[in-house]
Amino acid sequence: MMGSENVKTMLIALDYDGTYTADPELWLLFINQAQKHGHTIICATMRSPQEGVDICMKLQSKVEIIYTARKAKRLALESRSIFPDIWIDDSPDWLFHDAG
Repeated sequence: MMGSENVKTMLIALDYDGTYTADPELWLLFINQAQKHGHTIICATMRSPQEGVDICMKLQSKVEIIYTARKAKRLALESRSIFPDIWIDDSPDWLFHDAG
């Protein structure tokens, strides 16, 4: 890869419901390519761990799933010292607001 010595590795947080689920095949291709380029992908979901049983096994085998249990995603990850460089989310308001 030309110029790869200047590529910054990134931590990318991918939402599950409404983002990954909208086109799983696309996101699996994206994850594979991003990982080949040295980036780390995580899945940040507002689900609770008990709701994780139906999360796609293909996704679970590729990335860490982080459950925020209805807490604002950004704050929930920061409390775990996880600081994504990029957020991919169909509803970015949930990065900053808890769900009821």
